[in-house]
Amino acid sequence: MMRKATFFSILLIPAAASFIFFSQDKNLQESMKRGKEVYALHCQNCHMENGQGMEGVNPPVAKTTYLKDTKKNIGIILNGQTGEVVVNGKKYNAIMNPMNYLDDKEIADVLNYIRNSWGNKYPIVTPAQVKAEREKPAKTN
Repeated sequence: MMRKATFFSILLIPAAASFIFFSQDKNLQESMKRGKEVYALHCQNCHMENGQGMEGVNPPVAKTTYLKDTKKNIGIILNGQTGEVVVNGKKYNAIMNPMNYLDDKEIADVLNYIRNSWGNKYPIVTPAQVKAEREKPAKTN
């Protein structure tokens, strides 16, 4: 009996893992497709169609480790960003207005598009992660 259970587990575990991997990949691809539309409407004017940004004005979102921190990325979209930032070794000091008018799914989708295009490869962002960041109390100084 134990042998049958072990044999079954050996066959079932890789199959389940494959299903999860392909399911996540499909979800990411669908999210990126929607995110490309959000990017074109709300981000492309500053970060450009190719994600390269505008030298000295708006930072690139292409080929950058600046997108590594999921919570920080969500926070920037929700709260905007001011002050100097360094992206890919260059300084930028432009104002990015908050885009908290986007819903949780739109923010997750656009982050998935940005974080997995133009040489970037980061884990999927979910609407639940965006919601959790949105519900955090605002920081006060």
